[in-house]
Amino acid sequence: MKWLIAILIFSLLILFHEFGHFLAAKLNGVRVLEFSMGFGPRLLSVEHGGTRYSLKALLFGGSCRMKGMLAGYEEEGGGDSADDEDSFLHVSVGRRMAIVLAGPLFNFLLAFICAVIVISVVGYDPAEILYVAEGSAAEKAGLKTGDVITSYNGEHVSIGRDVAAWEIFHDYSADRDIVMRVDRGGETHEVVFKPEEVTRYMMGITYTPSNEEPVVQEVQAGSPLDGAGVRAGDLLTSIDGTAIGSSEDISDYFDAHPLSGEPVHLTLLRGEEPYEVTIEPAKREQLTLGFMYNLGRVRTSPAGVMKYSAIELAYWIKTTVRSVGALFTGRFSVNDLSGPVGIVDMVGETYEETKDEGPLMTWMNMLNLIILLSANLGVMNLLPIPAIDGGRLLFLIIEAIRGKPLDEKLEMAAQTVAALLLMLLMFYVLYHDIATILQ
Repeated sequence: MKWLIAILIFSLLILFHEFGHFLAAKLNGVRVLEFSMGFGPRLLSVEHGGTRYSLKALLFGGSCRMKGMLAGYEEEGGGDSADDEDSFLHVSVGRRMAIVLAGPLFNFLLAFICAVIVISVVGYDPAEILYVAEGSAAEKAGLKTGDVITSYNGEHVSIGRDVAAWEIFHDYSADRDIVMRVDRGGETHEVVFKPEEVTRYMMGITYTPSNEEPVVQEVQAGSPLDGAGVRAGDLLTSIDGTAIGSSEDISDYFDAHPLSGEPVHLTLLRGEEPYEVTIEPAKREQLTLGFMYNLGRVRTSPAGVMKYSAIELAYWIKTTVRSVGALFTGRFSVNDLSGPVGIVDMVGETYEETKDEGPLMTWMNMLNLIILLSANLGVMNLLPIPAIDGGRLLFLIIEAIRGKPLDEKLEMAAQTVAALLLMLLMFYVLYHDIATILQ
């Protein structure tokens, strides 16, 4: 079931994108030769108004084939001349730009529609301060519980995830001020302080506090547990002689017995085989902010739903653009990219992890993924790279400025080289996705 839902969602994103091209082509007098759902051989098809509507064997996405888009293409005996009035190349450059832009814009429209549904049901995440540590630099600077962050280190904040996004794309420094503007009862206050250095001891374990089995979800590379041979999937049964029956027990134990430099004795199960390890927690110097902010959702008014749906869309567009930029600065690497296989796997895993929460929350999570993926698809298709919408749009902008199109051979060469490079990148990402899934 999870794979079926994942494939349907991925197909919806592509089909909605192609429908944008289709609708814009029809409105601008360009003949659509074929609009299809899926790829490969046709299973069913019907022709209406000069367009063939097809259902194809591989139900993965879709396509919109317009007259004049592919040089030399013949549609079942019909010519595809660029000189015909209903050809893509015959209409004005402005109309062609509108047709090209429509695909990415429809992805943004889909993301907005899904955001309206999600925010109507579960609300948005106000950037409210939930906790300020007593005696912390944040408290001394005047930060109070209930303050709502409106600006964080020079960046506007509308939702809690804006602060979280800043933390993803920037690093804190003990020498750099944190400058916040907060709304407190309708008044704006500025809070300035520096992060504080604290000493913590870490074992390198990742788990989710719950009443479920105390399974080690992840072991950080290079951590004491990694060095001791503990692996993800192992079951933790005792810590220093205290029996552990659930993940919540792990959290309760460390609340009562904070880690220090003293050795910790663990008993674990791998399959049916018990084993024991004794590790020394690693000392880490970390920065703490001294406060916590909200990432939970609260309901809002109908006007608020529209406002925060637009903010949701803007958040994901901005985050995608910044992520692309981080690839060039080296903060992210090519290995952080996901292709169709990785995306389908992510959607499937999200479905599996949330289905026990009930149908409502499962579909809210699915809609959240559609928002994220559709906004991503829209942005990526607008990148000025030949062989995708953004590249074609770039050539059209140049044509509009010059008053005539670029040399056809030059444009074709650029499209071909870009297509080959994109294929190489896709093959690498596909290999990395498969290798990650099989780990």
